[in-house]
Amino acid sequence: MKPTQFYPVLQTNDVAGTAAFYETHFGFSQAFTSDWYVHLQSNADPSVNLAILDGTHETIPDVGRGLTTSMLLNFEVEDAAAEYDRLTKLGLEVVKPLIDEDFGQRHFILRDPNGVLIDVITPIPPSAAFAAQYSADALPV
Repeated sequence: MKPTQFYPVLQTNDVAGTAAFYETHFGFSQAFTSDWYVHLQSNADPSVNLAILDGTHETIPDVGRGLTTSMLLNFEVEDAAAEYDRLTKLGLEVVKPLIDEDFGQRHFILRDPNGVLIDVITPIPPSAAFAAQYSADALPV
């Protein structure tokens, strides 16, 4: 398989509200809009996409229709601390405060209106113990 694009699709009962959340707080714009599906594209990088889907829509097979499963979206950014300040001032629900992790991340986690967890991350140099676990081309600097 040779993927040409990959993006998460969030199932929700509030397509418009969920899309507006990501547009308002994470800099997305609508590339396609219907009452049951919105395809969002990052204003900063058009290769970053997110889709919002009515969880009861007929295109979803019965086994998955209406289900909301646990998910964590990672947004890698230049300055997680600045994003933490910006988003907490807007009153978004933070479930893990800003922290530097030995494995090479400065990050925090918040929750979207559907309960989906959003991890906002800036890579930082890992501790020596964790640095040894990275391949040479993946080591955060």
